[in-house]
Amino acid sequence: MAKKVVATLKTGDGRGYARVIKMVKSPKTGAYTFKEQMVMSDQVKEVLKK
Repeated sequence: MAKKVVATLKTGDGRGYARVIKMVKSPKTGAYTFKEQMVMSDQVKEVLKK
């Protein structure tokens, strides 16, 4: 299924998106988790600043 999703993102309007993966530290346990988002290419810097 992943191949199908990647293939659809590379055609048409999907090229304007980027996958952003952030590492976030939990305040309770101190463990790191990863948050993954699909955002427009223009908004990548704004998302990473938050």
